[in-house]
Amino acid sequence: MKENRPRGRQSASKETTENGPLNLRQLSEMLHLSQTTISLVLNDSPAAKSIPQHTRERVFEAARKFQYRPNYFARSLRRNCSMSIGLIVPDVSDGYFTVLMHAVEEYLIRSHYFYFTASHYRKADLTREYSRLLLERAVDGFLMVDTPEEIQTSLPTVAISAHNPAPGVVNIILDHDKAAELALQHLYDLGHRRIAFMKGPVGITDAIYRWSGIEKAAASLGICVAPELSLQLLEMNQSPEMGYDPVRDLLAQRTDFTAIFCFNDVSAIGAIRAISDAGLRVPEDISIIGFDDIISAAYYKPSITTVKQPLREMGTTGAQVVLDLIQHPDKEYPGEIIMQPELIVRESTGPAPENLKSWSQPGRRRSVARV
Repeated sequence: MKENRPRGRQSASKETTENGPLNLRQLSEMLHLSQTTISLVLNDSPAAKSIPQHTRERVFEAARKFQYRPNYFARSLRRNCSMSIGLIVPDVSDGYFTVLMHAVEEYLIRSHYFYFTASHYRKADLTREYSRLLLERAVDGFLMVDTPEEIQTSLPTVAISAHNPAPGVVNIILDHDKAAELALQHLYDLGHRRIAFMKGPVGITDAIYRWSGIEKAAASLGICVAPELSLQLLEMNQSPEMGYDPVRDLLAQRTDFTAIFCFNDVSAIGAIRAISDAGLRVPEDISIIGFDDIISAAYYKPSITTVKQPLREMGTTGAQVVLDLIQHPDKEYPGEIIMQPELIVRESTGPAPENLKSWSQPGRRRSVARV
């Protein structure tokens, strides 16, 4: 059967010469093929195998001739890769993501890889949409940070702090059981028995595993995780307000505790301010322990005792693994690479006070979300 060749190829060539390379829409019109079909072919998607060989050859021929996406496609033809990575993250706010993303970017730059960063703000529909758009840009692999949603792709994919269950995904996670053991053993050795706990917001995958670790470590030490001292954080806004509001509300009702294990260092900063505003001192009256060891934790007053996540190592390992999988498609990695935490002792923790003061100020009572 003779293939019907689209008319207007000369005009397309002229347009390319005068106005630069064709875009996807123009290439689609010229070839009489859908934009999706062209993207599947050029991105070497597994779905492209169902497209007839002569159609795929037409797409490649046109892409070469009319210089479609020269920055990526021409290089892909030579190397069978675009030398680019798709980074999918909740956001790029200060704190946890700053340290981790800097390590990721540093490794990719050294490896001469370009990267696209997409922030989904914990919306599953954006995660799916961004993964599709990154596929259209012919990325060679995905690096997903704190993003548990599965994406439909056969590309090498590494997830950091996501506990992503998708087949083939390599997960880089922290040993949260060990992290809780380090924090609670430190407080226990200082004499703390009545401890308030923060549980991370719903939607933060690590929060589930961290809380499970807390419950296990507390049980082994004989520490009661009291419901009245368990604070459920309602949102992850990467502002000290996240820790300030619940601790302020708790202190308006009771002070029969000597320490707070905060969800992260940002919430610890807010907790310290709430304690100070209540006329109490850290660590003389209440000790504070954070999580992550963000850059500012060592420079806050008082400096924050924290469970350090090896964020730079996690970022570097994530970038290294995804590039290794791209370069060696048959190489096998375990489903999980577990990173070890470290306790960093600073000024915000001290011996538990001998006498607890239990008091309330009804006029300042506010509702506190409980676990």
